Amino acid sequence: MKRRTFLDQSSLGVTSLLIAPHVLGCAPKTETQAVIGKSTPYVISTWNVAQANTIAGKALEEGANALDAAVAGVAFEEANIQNTTVGKGGAPDRDGNVTLDACVMNHLGDCGAVLAVENITHVAALAKDVMEQTPHVILAGTGARKFALEQGYTPEDLLTDSSKKAWEKWKEKGNYQPEINVENHDTIGMLCCDAKGNLSGVCTTSGLAYKMQGRVGDSPIIGSGLYLDNEVGGAVATGLGEEVIKTVGSFLIVELMRQGRTPQQACEEAVQRIIKKQKGKPDFQVAYVATNKKGEIGAYSVHSGFSYSLYKNQNNQNIESNSVF
Repeated sequence: MKRRTFLDQSSLGVTSLLIAPHVLGCAPKTETQAVIGKSTPYVISTWNVAQANTIAGKALEEGANALDAAVAGVAFEEANIQNTTVGKGGAPDRDGNVTLDACVMNHLGDCGAVLAVENITHVAALAKDVMEQTPHVILAGTGARKFALEQGYTPEDLLTDSSKKAWEKWKEKGNYQPEINVENHDTIGMLCCDAKGNLSGVCTTSGLAYKMQGRVGDSPIIGSGLYLDNEVGGAVATGLGEEVIKTVGSFLIVELMRQGRTPQQACEEAVQRIIKKQKGKPDFQVAYVATNKKGEIGAYSVHSGFSYSLYKNQNNQNIESNSVF
């Protein structure tokens, strides 16, 4: 799954999937979360990523396994230069360099991750290659980039003209603090359940805008940005990675579900663990989405404005999450 072939020659038939999805209007938040039959393939993703969800969902319907479908789905946003928080066009660090992070985890518990990768767009696919082609779980920086080139990935400049202009405008302020999104698009975490009932997931990001060089958040950290146990369920995170890491949020949610909590209850508890450590109203966003083996789905966030995408039976919904504030 290389940059030069990923979107047009994938064995999943990705080109046939790049079509306008049947997107439903944003559903109102409810106390009763969506429930899906476990034999029905489905996709859930952080934020309103209808096209990515459709690609993954159609791949599942064509017989793809959960991990291949998830990697194919997020690849759309990694290549979407209009998305300034994932892949090509992602916001750079304070020195003007775009570095990407990603991780994957399959239903067997195998996982792979890449951290602080430059010049490679499809880091989710690269994380999968780390899992499948090396004896390691994590590759970082120049080592990850070298591995990508050895695997045939085509290097390219990830800093677009619009991202460069935004970075230059940010520098004018002279305030070298990274910008934290509260209600805006952020990391993409995606969980897929295939026709066999197996769960797999992906998390991919360009990280915190204007971060210090070398900063890595929760997204590529197994147990923080993503975690799943195929006997229990899975969870993904988005938002300020430092806060997710402190509570190992995605792992926490899966363990709470193992103890009998619903996905909604588990997501709420994970957010409350973060809130309890704060003095006053937090000035950052963290949100979780989770699913269990029953097909139940939960989502919760610190602040309002977070939503997740659900693909099922050839339809997408964008569902607003409940929140603390």
